Amino acid sequence: MARPLLHLMQMVSPALPVGAYAYSQGLEYAVEKGWVNGRAGAEDWIGEVLSHSVGGLDLPVLLRLLKAWQQSDWGEIKHWNQTLQAARESRELLLEDVQMGQALLRLLVSLELPNALQWPQDEEVSFATVFALAAQHFEISDDDALSGFAWSWLENQAAAAIKLVPLGQTDGQRLLMALMPCVEQTVANAYLRSDDEIGAGLPGLAMASMQHETQYSRLFRS
Repeated sequence: MARPLLHLMQMVSPALPVGAYAYSQGLEYAVEKGWVNGRAGAEDWIGEVLSHSVGGLDLPVLLRLLKAWQQSDWGEIKHWNQTLQAARESRELLLEDVQMGQALLRLLVSLELPNALQWPQDEEVSFATVFALAAQHFEISDDDALSGFAWSWLENQAAAAIKLVPLGQTDGQRLLMALMPCVEQTVANAYLRSDDEIGAGLPGLAMASMQHETQYSRLFRS
């Protein structure tokens, strides 16, 4: 097996066939309504979602899923998988999570990862659940897995902002660089959250996502 770093790069690559590029997580509606304007507005919106949604829910649960996969604790795996799905604030966000999860699971089954082959066919799986499965199999450290997960999310949001705001390619890179410290802080904070503190409550994101489901004209999947 190749070094864990190379497998991490594979997992967070835009070439990973999970369809992450197809989702804007409400950013498209926020731009349509003028909530997000220019690079500063995009940086603020994306940074807040990263800190309080990805950081409040996905990363702390990912950390627990990594431990559960390491211990082959299927009860914990299913508990946190269901927690992720129950915590999604809109139908669109839930569908994104399980559609990406199923796509990654299909890939890992094709690659014959043992735990992927054992996943019940009739049970929906969240993206973080399968990401943690792959990270455990490829011996990626917890810190690197969390950082990679957050970076992949951020990169997809920056790509969406380039198309929607719109931003130039250079401003897209400036946005990524400006939010790198936010990635580091968000990962660090994920270790500090207790089970009772896990969750996300961003009304603006929830409303934008729900309105995007019926938005008349859109580039991104609903």
